[in-house]
Amino acid sequence: MTDPTDPLHQELLALAQEAARRAGALLRDGRPADLAVAATKSSPIDVVTEMDIAAEKLITDLISERRPDDGFLGEEGASTEGTSGIRWVIDPLDGTVNYLYGLPTWSVSIAAEQDGDTVVGVVAAPMRGETYHAVRGGGARATGAWEGERELACRPAPPLAEALVSTGFNYVSEVRSHQAEVAQKLIPLLRDIRRSGSAAVDLCDVASGRLDGYFERGLNAWDLAAGDLIAREAGALTGGRPGERPGRDLAIAGTPGVFEPLQRLLEDFGAWHD
Repeated sequence: MTDPTDPLHQELLALAQEAARRAGALLRDGRPADLAVAATKSSPIDVVTEMDIAAEKLITDLISERRPDDGFLGEEGASTEGTSGIRWVIDPLDGTVNYLYGLPTWSVSIAAEQDGDTVVGVVAAPMRGETYHAVRGGGARATGAWEGERELACRPAPPLAEALVSTGFNYVSEVRSHQAEVAQKLIPLLRDIRRSGSAAVDLCDVASGRLDGYFERGLNAWDLAAGDLIAREAGALTGGRPGERPGRDLAIAGTPGVFEPLQRLLEDFGAWHD
């Protein structure tokens, strides 16, 4: 059983919180009026801005200064093995297209893995004024407009027909078309579907009871690592295809009672492939 009071995990949590806070402030306060696309990734509409790159550098520089032997896996290219058994999995700006357009739903996602298992997760959503965090085995919490820390708990499970579920769409047109077909089949079976543009925020919204479920195809480790831990520590179930962990094929999170029927439907609809 993991001890959430482990001094190492508390050290990693404090460092992740500081890095997320600093990066979030940089992104919120330093966004240039003429922000432009610096590069593209999987397709011409999968963009990187100069601010993604600056935020990742801020995070990796801070962590490397404090813990020089740790490894990194970052969306914008940070990749080192490290020798300490700790690896940081970083999405410096989850929701880049939202950020580019001035929409508020974007986040900074930082997770720490110990020997391959995620032990700390922090997601900062600066335009909400909220930060979510979890240590494995210690529950999930958030700070925001309310006083102090709030313990997070996912919603009581409704019938699937009354579930509010979020999803996301890939930037590769063929994948996106298939995802739209899956969503079309699901919509009549749910209360409704939402699409925020930030996987990390969606996972935290499941954790905080703002959503009953979430699913998406094509996510990377940095999209998932922190939010998945936060959702699980708030009582949600997470996974991929039946018997699998969440990953590129499929990622699902949901309240107990919504997760399994949603997973079955997504399997029936072939949500993991073209």
